[in-house]
Amino acid sequence: MNPYHILKQTQQQRVSDGNLGLILEGCDPACHLLVLVLPQLGDFDSLEYAWWLQRYAAQLQTLTLTIRAVGIGDRASGQQFCAYTGFPPDALFVDPAATLHQQLGLYQGLSLKLPGLSPSQNAWLNLMLMCAGVGSPGTLAEVWRGYKGDRNAPQLIADHEIVKATPLPAFKGSIFNLAGGKGFQRPFELATLRLRNMVEVLAHWQTYVPNSAYLTQRGGTFLFDRNGDLLYEHRDQGILGFATNMSDPLAFLLAEPGFKRVQS
Repeated sequence: MNPYHILKQTQQQRVSDGNLGLILEGCDPACHLLVLVLPQLGDFDSLEYAWWLQRYAAQLQTLTLTIRAVGIGDRASGQQFCAYTGFPPDALFVDPAATLHQQLGLYQGLSLKLPGLSPSQNAWLNLMLMCAGVGSPGTLAEVWRGYKGDRNAPQLIADHEIVKATPLPAFKGSIFNLAGGKGFQRPFELATLRLRNMVEVLAHWQTYVPNSAYLTQRGGTFLFDRNGDLLYEHRDQGILGFATNMSDPLAFLLAEPGFKRVQS
């Protein structure tokens, strides 16, 4: 089944006003539609995906495109997520029990159940194993890419940007030039952004993750044309695998030939 039919019937709580509503309500019928079904809002993937959307916000505004996102958590989770990432709260809905993820058949992650452990403890065990690459293909390679750099990826931190990532002291982005130059993803650059996200989540853990039973649940990306026909989909198969091309996660979108550009 085209996931559009599931999404069109789905109701969840909107972060901006706390009301229950259809997640596709109010979408411009003249626009393409991008739907992000995120894992926990405190997940590495959710925060990093939102960062890329902010990075390309100006380019995305030139497209006839409507964006909706649904993440695992409650309204407080969503409010914290939007405050940190800049994602618009009127475009974000929260699903406390990952019901949409299950309806779409998205990967639930590793699901070992050891006797004597609570659902929350089993979820933590499975998450740790996935971080080590078990049941999470590509995760270790992606972690390593964050440290070693990637000449196929764009520069992530501007030279003038002041980087604050506890426990590191604040420093200017130009310091990454010492690791090999500029104009591409330098060694430790992506790892620094991920460290900043980790510090944010740990500082607000109970807010981001009100229910740890869904720690391993993965997400998906769906792009539809004006008629609701599916143009692109990506179903996450592991942690740090939220895009087909992790070097440039929105490449599929910005290269889509069917978009009509908005006249400036």
